[in-house]
Amino acid sequence: MSEEDLIKIDQPQKLSFEECPEVSEEIEKRCKIEQCLLESEGHIEIDVLRELARSDYGLVTDDLRRTLWPALVGVDVTSLVPAPKLCDFETHPEYNQVVLDVNRSLKRFPPGIPYEQRIALQDQLTVLIMRVICKYPDLRYYQGYHDVAVTFLLVVGEEVAFAVMDILSTNHFSECMQETMDATQKRLLFIWPIVNFENSELFSFLQHSGVGTMFALPWYLTWFGHSLNSYKAVVRLYDYFLASPIYSPLFVTAAIILYRADDIFQEDCDMASIHLFLSKLPENLPIEQLLKKSSHLYDKYSMAMIKDEVERLEREDQERRKLDEKLALERRKKLARNAKSNSSYTLSHWIPQLLTPKSFIVTTAFSIFVGFCAYYYKNQYMAAGIS
Repeated sequence: MSEEDLIKIDQPQKLSFEECPEVSEEIEKRCKIEQCLLESEGHIEIDVLRELARSDYGLVTDDLRRTLWPALVGVDVTSLVPAPKLCDFETHPEYNQVVLDVNRSLKRFPPGIPYEQRIALQDQLTVLIMRVICKYPDLRYYQGYHDVAVTFLLVVGEEVAFAVMDILSTNHFSECMQETMDATQKRLLFIWPIVNFENSELFSFLQHSGVGTMFALPWYLTWFGHSLNSYKAVVRLYDYFLASPIYSPLFVTAAIILYRADDIFQEDCDMASIHLFLSKLPENLPIEQLLKKSSHLYDKYSMAMIKDEVERLEREDQERRKLDEKLALERRKKLARNAKSNSSYTLSHWIPQLLTPKSFIVTTAFSIFVGFCAYYYKNQYMAAGIS
């Protein structure tokens, strides 16, 4: 990927791994999942599993995720291939960029982790990413991909994490791994029809600010793994996304924007203010409420309906731009006409004053005098023999 196409995203948020005691609803949900695993001998039906992952509190614990995430993705954990060595990838053209990004991901590792273990995890993360890139030459690594990979590495381990990323890279993230980010940036436009359908006043405010969609790019590229500061919130969202249709992150994005509407209206309606406000996610987001809203929005608005609305908004924007250009051209022409008119007025104003009877007589007399002098001096020079 060329430098101009490489999307730069800010340093990730420092991830908090603080463990909170399970609330009664989480305990109930965990027991329900464990019972399902027991009754199904470890093989929960996929539809049941997806519902468990999407509903309140998701899969609850990493111990359950370690078993159920591979099943959600369709990974066969009995046929995993051992990982190659790090040195096998050092000559790859994207190796150095991957290493740089992995080194930036220290904030995503548990605090207090021993140095040797941290270095080992960084090497595993680099190998995991490089294996995917080498397996699919048509896919391009992007900054933020490592934020996704490190989450799976921490939960399910190196070999399973590669198998998971192998599958996700060819479906969920394939659009983000194209030669350029054009398709991804166009896909992010899909959040606006959802916002407009639900809150047209908010949509108009955001459009008038000119904020665009760049604030949401890290959210979409990393499943919010880059932008949230709570590990518990990140893995909860991953439960939901693994069990949901590919474009579910767009609906979660729209749900967050709609949830923050009142606060958005308090900001100045300009691009810098709104971008800064939206790009920083608050710590106390009600994740379960937002996921319910996201599911509701997904059921309410089809992708085809949203696509049609995006195209309509783009046509309106093009027409507005053409009108603005036409008005600007007309203003320039008017200014040019005014300037020409002023110039003509100046000449027409002064010429008559120069041609008054008095000025005409003076000018004529002066011309005759000059002519007489010229004639006189010419005769004098000729008489002296000078031609």
